[in-house]
Amino acid sequence: MSQEELQNLVVDKSVDARGTACPGPLLEAKKSIGTIASGEIMEVLSADEGTKRDIPKWANKKGHEYLGTVEDSGYFKIYLKKG
Repeated sequence: MSQEELQNLVVDKSVDARGTACPGPLLEAKKSIGTIASGEIMEVLSADEGTKRDIPKWANKKGHEYLGTVEDSGYFKIYLKKG
């Protein structure tokens, strides 16, 4: 997805993990993915650099679709679609 498409996504769940360091954002994502239905979109906010690599890897391994990452001022927005 393009950056513009990602920024215009309507998310079903937003997880703010900006106050945690690795592996906090990944743990928050794992916990929160269970609260949404298959096909719904989750956004994970994180300031931890490793999250950009860890969450897509975990999502693909678990059958979720990694949609992309948007860099904002000082943090990242990572988008997933639950499989």
